[in-house]
Amino acid sequence: MKLLIAEDNERLLNTLVRVLEREGYTVDGVENGALALDYLRASDYDGLLLDIMMPEVDGLEVLRTARAEGFTCPIMLFSALTEVSQRVDGLDAGADDYLPKPFDMTELTARVRAMLRRREAFSPQVMTLAGLTLDCSSHKLEYNGAQAMLGGKEFQIMEMLMARPGSIIPIERIIMQAWNWEKAVDTSVVWAQVSNLRKKIAGIGAPVTLRFERGAGYILEEDHAEGA
Repeated sequence: MKLLIAEDNERLLNTLVRVLEREGYTVDGVENGALALDYLRASDYDGLLLDIMMPEVDGLEVLRTARAEGFTCPIMLFSALTEVSQRVDGLDAGADDYLPKPFDMTELTARVRAMLRRREAFSPQVMTLAGLTLDCSSHKLEYNGAQAMLGGKEFQIMEMLMARPGSIIPIERIIMQAWNWEKAVDTSVVWAQVSNLRKKIAGIGAPVTLRFERGAGYILEEDHAEGA
């Protein structure tokens, strides 16, 4: 699993990265909220750990922006400020946990494990867009009674697209998630899978379009009637 940590104390950040990497996670660490948002938009993370008091963009603003942009990964806040009102603000803004500083590293890792387990337990089994449904257990697309079965890579790409409809998913992110950065994979391999997906979407008559934004990535969006 991949985590993103934003902490402006360089020494603590390096410690957090080392501790969580020893726990088996892939970890990116940044020192301010603006970078945290850049990293979040450029890659897929299973969880975020955010210090509240950071330069440029604070942790609460990163949290609010992430939720507003449709990111559903679990987010933990931590801060040296321990007022109850601050914890309430963070939880109300969409945080999954709050850990006051200073904290014990064993407690942090235990909370991270619990946070990620909750995410797995509540992951959606059926995703929908404009009447099109994707059954995540059977890898089946369905629209108005018509069905199409997806292959493994087709399903992984479709799942990413349906998790963030209307948002551009970079090709690099697709390769990272579906092929785990295999060196032999290039954009033509992604294109072939997307081409198959388009045929299956069209074959069941679903009113959605999977299109390519040059220099950016792929986007799945609902079709709109002319003049609407």
